[in-house]
Amino acid sequence: MIMIPATHLDLLKDETKSFLYLATLMADGTPQVTPVWFNTDRTHILINTAEGRIKDRNMRARPHVALCIADPANPYRYLQIRGKVVDYSTDNADEHIDTLAFKYRGVSKYPYGKPGEIRVLYRIIPLNVDAHG
Repeated sequence: MIMIPATHLDLLKDETKSFLYLATLMADGTPQVTPVWFNTDRTHILINTAEGRIKDRNMRARPHVALCIADPANPYRYLQIRGKVVDYSTDNADEHIDTLAFKYRGVSKYPYGKPGEIRVLYRIIPLNVDAHG
């Protein structure tokens, strides 16, 4: 992935199961942070949420985000990323959340969906990366 040091690329691999802490901005400028599942397409950080959730509304309105990906074995080793949402779509979002469910839970189907829920797949491009630990 672009700009990610080789020393920390393992944090992006599916085998690591790192959580990503996503910081977005509320309409009043205050930050909002949520732990989320993620993966990459080697260019973008990919996250998935349900339409209408706070992070969904925030990223649509204010696409600049901050991310923190901590090593599950050593929380003092982490990636701090500032980036921008460059795309979001419902296309393939259901398949993507199933892929993440397999990565994090070992199940083939996302088990937490609600009837009528619309999934959204977000692509975030890293603009600034700091590696620690």
